Amino acid sequence: MSTQPLTPSLPSISVIVPVCGRRSELRPLYAQYKAGIEAVGLPFEFIFVIDGDRTDASRALEELLNDGEDLTVISLTRSFGEAAALMAGFERAQGSVIVTLPAYHQIESQDIPKLVAALGSSDMAIGYRSPRYGNLFDRMRRSAFHGLVNFVTGARLQDLGCGARAMRRQVFEEMDLYGDQHRFMAILATRLGFRVSEVAMRQSPKDRLQRVYRPKEYAHHVLDLFSIFFLVRFTKRPLRFFGMLGAATFGIGAAIIAFLSVQRLFFDEKLADRPALLLGALLVVLGMQVFALGLLGELIIFTHARGMKDYRVQEVIQYPDQYPGTVTSSVDVTDVEPGEGRNSEIRHTAPPAMTA
Repeated sequence: MSTQPLTPSLPSISVIVPVCGRRSELRPLYAQYKAGIEAVGLPFEFIFVIDGDRTDASRALEELLNDGEDLTVISLTRSFGEAAALMAGFERAQGSVIVTLPAYHQIESQDIPKLVAALGSSDMAIGYRSPRYGNLFDRMRRSAFHGLVNFVTGARLQDLGCGARAMRRQVFEEMDLYGDQHRFMAILATRLGFRVSEVAMRQSPKDRLQRVYRPKEYAHHVLDLFSIFFLVRFTKRPLRFFGMLGAATFGIGAAIIAFLSVQRLFFDEKLADRPALLLGALLVVLGMQVFALGLLGELIIFTHARGMKDYRVQEVIQYPDQYPGTVTSSVDVTDVEPGEGRNSEIRHTAPPAMTA
């Protein structure tokens, strides 16, 4: 009689904690996060991603490993940013549910089960701190930023700076993060057709750091917002963006040339030494080039259109006897296998039998 070694069951929840510039003492933070995840009642794993050379963080995590804590520690060769750290953690995650948590005290860990439970009716749940601490200037700055984001993207989000998120594995599999786009994960998920919900989470009393942003950081945030605006609105319709920009540029240049032409023909104004003529010609040529760039983008999108899916099916309802052999099933959050990806299907339909 042969005995086979027991293989440990795969975790249902993978918790990814990117350790970047701002961080708290990881030992007490891990203890709080672990207690919050244990309250969910499902198998879990912790993955800490150290972004660059963080000696104190590495030492604290090594102590946790020596104490017998079951966690995974990933160290990047240099600082690549929080988005890259999240992607590195996801590549090694095994759970069907992905939870991201900040490496500092931001939310109360007792609210983590509420965040995971929100996946019963959505594909991604993001936390927002309520009530929110901060002085008048901080509230005005946050309101202005979120108002601009909501106006540009059409989203209605309250706290993009909250690092507590829970999502089905498929959301992360279909999302490509780079730069500082981790702040806009909910907007990118909405663009991909996933259902996104917000969950109120109590802000940690220790999350009262008064941060002072330099003008450079504000400029970076504006540029990130512009890139998200383009990705959300014009990724699959580049001609609408470049076409409008090119048409406006061409129109201004044509108006200048028309004005100068009227002056020359009817008022005998000389065009020599008139910089406006060169400016008008430059704008006309530039507008035509920008418009052509949009056409080129449309051609690229057209050639790849067959492999692009611009929709997501939530539910299929039909008379069960219409196609014999149809099998419909619903997938719960904990039923999704770790290996399932963007090509997995919930509903499988056998073709109807052919009759002579």
